[in-house]
Amino acid sequence: MVGDYRGTKVAVKCIKNDATAQAFIAEASVMTQLRHNNLVQLLGVIVEERGSLYIVTEYMAKGSLVDYLRSRGRTVLDGDCLLKFSLDVCEAMEYLEANNFVHRDLAARNVLVSDEHIAKVSDFGLTKEASSTQDTAKLPVKWTSPEALREKRFSTKSDVWSYGILLWEIYSFGRVPYPRIPLKDVVPRVEKGYKMDAPEGCSPVVYDLMKQCWTLDVAVRPSFNMLGEKLKHIRAKELYL
Repeated sequence: MVGDYRGTKVAVKCIKNDATAQAFIAEASVMTQLRHNNLVQLLGVIVEERGSLYIVTEYMAKGSLVDYLRSRGRTVLDGDCLLKFSLDVCEAMEYLEANNFVHRDLAARNVLVSDEHIAKVSDFGLTKEASSTQDTAKLPVKWTSPEALREKRFSTKSDVWSYGILLWEIYSFGRVPYPRIPLKDVVPRVEKGYKMDAPEGCSPVVYDLMKQCWTLDVAVRPSFNMLGEKLKHIRAKELYL
C-alpha cells in the first residue's frame, strides 16, 4: 500500500502473521545495512503493540520491472533503455557482491522502476550474508542456479546465474523463462548444458553475456564487476544496436 511520510509518497508493507514476523524483521535488518542508488531504500520499520509490523520504503511509481516491460514492449523501449535497466541492476548487484551479500531471489519481478525510470533491486526477504548456506524458502526453479537447487549452495555466482535469466527477461520484454519447457524438465535439461535461445532482436554481445552467466562451472562465471565493465563497454560503443 501507499502512504505519506513528511509529504513524500512511500510504500508500506504490512505483516500481521506472527509466523512470518521474524523473516520480515530479517529483511528489514538486511536493508538497513545496504545503501545504493539502485537498491530500494528502507526508510523505517514500525512495530505495533498488537504484533503488526510495517516496513516503509521509497515509493517506486512505475512498479515492477517485469510488468513495466510487458506493458510497454519494444515499440516504447529501445535498446539503450534495455541496456540501462541491465546496467542499473548489475550495479546494485555489484554493490551487494562487494559487501558480501547474496540476494538469492534476483528476478525482474523483484526489480522496481522509479518515476525517473531507474531500476532498483528490491525484495531482500531471501538475502543472507554470503557465508550462510541454510535455506528453508521455496526456491524459484527457473531463476535459481543448478548448484543452489541441488546443494543449497548460494553465492554471488548463483546470483550471477539469476542475473543472466533476468537479462533474458529484459530482452524478451518480460516473457517467462524457458518457454514451452515443462517446469519438471527445466533442471535436468539445464544440468545437461541446455541454454535458452537469444530473445528476438537481442544483440549477440548481450546474449553472449547471458550465456556466460549460465556457465555450469561456478568458477568460470563472471563476477558482477566484470559484467558491469562489459555492459559499460557495450553501451559506450553502442554495440547493442
